[in-house]
Amino acid sequence: MTTVHESAVPAALAGLSVWPASATESRPGDLTVGGVPLTEIADRFGTPVYVLDEAEVRDRCRTYRNAFPDAEVLYAAKAFLCRAMARWMDEEGLGLDVCSAGELELAVTAGFPPERMVLHGNAKSPRDLEAALRLGVGRIVIDSPSEIARLAAAVGPGGHQKVMVRVVPGISAGGHEKIRTGTDDQKFGLSLTDGHAQHAIARILGQPQLELTGLHCHLGSQITSVKPYLAAVRRMVGLMARLRDQHGLVLPELDLGGGHGIAYRPGEDALDLTQLARKVRKELSGACAAAGLPVPRLVIEPGRAIAGPAGVALYRVLSVKHSGGSLFVAVDGGMSDNPRPALYGVRYAPRLVGRHSTAEPARVTVAGRHCEAGDILAADAELPADVRPGDLLAVPVAGAYHLSMASGYNLVGRPPVAAVRDGLARLLVRRESMADIRGRDVGL
Repeated sequence: MTTVHESAVPAALAGLSVWPASATESRPGDLTVGGVPLTEIADRFGTPVYVLDEAEVRDRCRTYRNAFPDAEVLYAAKAFLCRAMARWMDEEGLGLDVCSAGELELAVTAGFPPERMVLHGNAKSPRDLEAALRLGVGRIVIDSPSEIARLAAAVGPGGHQKVMVRVVPGISAGGHEKIRTGTDDQKFGLSLTDGHAQHAIARILGQPQLELTGLHCHLGSQITSVKPYLAAVRRMVGLMARLRDQHGLVLPELDLGGGHGIAYRPGEDALDLTQLARKVRKELSGACAAAGLPVPRLVIEPGRAIAGPAGVALYRVLSVKHSGGSLFVAVDGGMSDNPRPALYGVRYAPRLVGRHSTAEPARVTVAGRHCEAGDILAADAELPADVRPGDLLAVPVAGAYHLSMASGYNLVGRPPVAAVRDGLARLLVRRESMADIRGRDVGL
């Protein structure tokens, strides 16, 4: 077990506000997470490598459970999923929101109860539905009219499946246009405005093997204001009241999705979870009282807010060069293990670890190793001016939507994931090898 230096500086005092709570600067230039020096992780597992602080993940699960004691909390597995992550969610009492047969089956192999899972997806494949029914997934969220007949036929006349309907409430929220999903001009859900949601619900009620348990909506990702969620509550309760009046149907569940924003760099806004829970609870109670409805059980689906701040990505610097007035620091990873900067223009705050530099800070562009001009991991980042090849860079808030969106571009292989806790590190996901890549290629 690694011993943290007695003079270790806690995260809050060392400019580490967006790092896991366990992060300490044991001595100038050295950074420890979960009691394990990041340099040890890099030396043991190589780079690039992802570090996941197990205690941070579990603490964030408990924060959600405490903030929403009467709600069902589902971890959005698309943020990052491995078997250990599924096990942690199970042990912390969370359910799982999955989007494919792959996510569903991986979680089941870890022992996660399928009845505590919800299957999403705007275009579920026959394999997705077959796996969900075979394994006994708790609920399936219907996203389009065509799914109703397909699912009813797959369930069969003597079968039974609980379902929800994803409603588009007509609310714009989220950190980037590509991750806003609450408006009518995107691929998810059924519109409340044009009546498609109501029509789909009427069709579901005509399928006796499908049990409609509630409504679902998801506004987008990286939402840092409570107001859009309150607007969604009002519109969804309004629809629940109309369904009661038209069909005599009182739905017991309301799923408000996730999208809870987090800070990627010091000083950025994050969603206030305590305020969200208090105001949503008050809004829901008030809206239901005004409509004469019982208060449905709330369901929420955090993903990024649980996994993101618990992860750290480690890279080695390969080259440093000046070009066109910019200083480029190229590392041994990039868009194949983190495509988010290329997709959304997100910004990170990388940090030099492993040595103490007294050089003045410089504005640099941390670039990836891939053959794309857009392969930039951190634009306008601040690093010591003497950064050089061989240095180790650590990128915080790397636990969500990095490896889950990773690709095989340039056949460099996806990085491993190591968990840290109480001074120990263990491998959760091994590095993708050339043998793995060759094994899929059967063309000779």
